[in-house]
Amino acid sequence: MTIPLLICDDSSMARKQVTRSLPDSWDVTITYATNGVEGIAAIRDGHGEMVFLDLTMPEMDGYEVLELIKQEDLKCVVIVISGDIQPDARERVLMLGALEFIKKPINKEILEEVLHRYGLL
Repeated sequence: MTIPLLICDDSSMARKQVTRSLPDSWDVTITYATNGVEGIAAIRDGHGEMVFLDLTMPEMDGYEVLELIKQEDLKCVVIVISGDIQPDARERVLMLGALEFIKKPINKEILEEVLHRYGLL
């Protein structure tokens, strides 16, 4: 079954890097969002059952996206991929409902291990 995957990051380079890091065998349809407003719209439209979310973005940051997902009870699994590696950032996103936090730049092996750990691959 194909999984609707949303990659939400304001950096085009980061979006491409995440895309290249996806496991080859993973059956996903990818949608891209360049900020949290676009990201929430894509999730509401069914394009983000699985979400890779950056924290630092214009218009609406990743924390606000996580808060809205929780507030509206949107059905999606979120993995934060961010360069903000402060311990309180990781703790905060997990409290807001993110499944995991992966630091940028993304590592293909770490991503695959996380997906396996949570039964997503």
